Amino acid sequence: MIPSGFAYTQEPSEAAKSDKPRNVILMIGDGMGLSQVSATYYYMDEEPSFSRFRYIGLARTSSGSDPVTQSSAAATALSTGTKTYNMAIGVGMDSIPRENIVEIVSELGYLTGVIATSSITDATPAGFYAHVPDRYMQREIAMDLLKSDIDFFAGGGLKYFLDSTGMDHFNANGVKVNFSKLKKIRNPQPDDRYGFLLAADRMLTMLEGRGGFLEDASAIAVDFLSSDEKGYFLMIEGSQIDWAGQSLCNTCPCICFWSRSRKFRRSL
Repeated sequence: MIPSGFAYTQEPSEAAKSDKPRNVILMIGDGMGLSQVSATYYYMDEEPSFSRFRYIGLARTSSGSDPVTQSSAAATALSTGTKTYNMAIGVGMDSIPRENIVEIVSELGYLTGVIATSSITDATPAGFYAHVPDRYMQREIAMDLLKSDIDFFAGGGLKYFLDSTGMDHFNANGVKVNFSKLKKIRNPQPDDRYGFLLAADRMLTMLEGRGGFLEDASAIAVDFLSSDEKGYFLMIEGSQIDWAGQSLCNTCPCICFWSRSRKFRRSL
């Protein structure tokens, strides 16, 4: 289950001319179920941001093959509108690729981007650009990213892009990548794409010192993607909510038998 939120922006004058959004931002909290959302109301001293949403609803991103969905099937449902089997990325139950939202809006001239606090080749971000039968084909997913329509990406996962040929894959696909730190993209070139790969695999957790990566990367992405007058689509994932939930699951005495059972683990 990967609940999400939508936001869109447009100038006031544009709003008077059309009710269609110019920019679309899809924010996904991986593993952020209703229990996690409810916890913010009990834990925080201030009213959570959810109270500011004008509209709130539920979407079914369940798997087409299993009672408990994986992020790969859920992300494919969100990005393509197609339910699929648990391990699938961007393909249907028949393993045939399905067109995703990034491909659709890119054809319309929109810029696109993905951000994640996991590896950028992990299941949720991959669902917005890749087409593979198995979520753990991360090398193939990395190559799909370079060949995709994605104009901006930020996260971890550098090791999945590396092989004996070095960094030529980035240059060959017109991607300029920073491997050391986030920084504003100055004077972007029309045909260039930009990425930040700041960890070999996943990004650090907040307790490990990740800091403001998600906020800073999002600000850089919005600044870069706004350089095009047509508009943009940006997917931002808080990837590690799910991991914290799984850690709690493995220590809670109330449900430890169920959470540690072989059948349950296979479905995660």
